[in-house]
Amino acid sequence: MGGSERASGRDAALKGTAKAHRAPAHLRLAGAAFVMDPSGALYWPDEDLLAVADLHFEKGSSYAARRVFLPPYDTAATLMRLLELVCLYEPKRIVALGDSFHDAAASTRLAAQDRARIRALQAGRDWIWITGNHDPQAPSGLDGDVVAELAIGAVRFRHEPQEDGAEGEIAGHLHPMARVGGLGGTVRRRCFVSDGSRCILPAFGAYAGGLNLRDEAFGFLFREADRFAHILGRSQVYRIPHHFCLPD
Repeated sequence: MGGSERASGRDAALKGTAKAHRAPAHLRLAGAAFVMDPSGALYWPDEDLLAVADLHFEKGSSYAARRVFLPPYDTAATLMRLLELVCLYEPKRIVALGDSFHDAAASTRLAAQDRARIRALQAGRDWIWITGNHDPQAPSGLDGDVVAELAIGAVRFRHEPQEDGAEGEIAGHLHPMARVGGLGGTVRRRCFVSDGSRCILPAFGAYAGGLNLRDEAFGFLFREADRFAHILGRSQVYRIPHHFCLPD
């Protein structure tokens, strides 16, 4: 067996192992079926589409410019997690739901190896940059279509959820997190939030913070009785009614 065949066999085995140890959750919106991955990404099998929100590339370097020094590895760490998902799902289209870059100049600060990783992820697939409040303009020197929102049938992808745009809306912006208690104490984890009408994705970026889903910013967006937190575990997504979640 040649080297390329061995590599292909190894990659297939790793992919199979990753799927075997992953327990994503399923979601239906506007008649479409989605997979909520434990990483915080949303996969749409029928469209072979992977959506991620709030990557916040170069947040570390943005803070460094203000003399708040964080380890400068956030972009690389976020890209490695995204690469794992691309290897797992092999999507034909990737939709980045806004705030992909932490500020307007962030794409110009990308390290050469990180820029090369993004280009490699874009190769052979459609890439959609949805504009956000942190990155209202197209990124510098990178491929991909730049749009304010994307509609596919009854499903609409945008950065910031709209009060009057519930049915079929998939958004980011709010960085939802849930705090839950148990016998061992409490934990605070990133989560999807949905009431079966719309879904807000957790932030995917390594340095992105989070907002408790009990915050009033979520209140006007969801039907109270149907709101669930889909909480990210190490390899599983846990569905919990929002009223079981604790305020900060």
